[in-house]
Amino acid sequence: MPDPLSVAFSALADPTRRAILARLAQGEATVNELADPFEISLPAISRHLKVLEGAGLISRSREAQWRPCRLEPERLKAVDDWLSVYRRFWEQSLDRMAAYLEDLGEGESGKRPKKKRR
Repeated sequence: MPDPLSVAFSALADPTRRAILARLAQGEATVNELADPFEISLPAISRHLKVLEGAGLISRSREAQWRPCRLEPERLKAVDDWLSVYRRFWEQSLDRMAAYLEDLGEGESGKRPKKKRR
């Protein structure tokens, strides 16, 4: 059985599911509300919701005839925690490149060139 992080990334690979998550970040929504912006059938939306629910990214409850969906932030936090290592890598790499370019500019003329106004 795949690990939870792999299941989450698999669920996030689809743009429709990412759009559904973006909508749920604004608050709970019914299946009909989630389906409204898409030109796909309700059964197709339900299949997307089943994938998101299986990945632990959303939950669905029952309130009378409604089945509101809500975002489950804990699984997204696990994805963010994993990505944070790479975010730090890129931030540090870009900081080093900026420092290098600054040193390079100072070495050529002792001062930075002025920007031209348009």
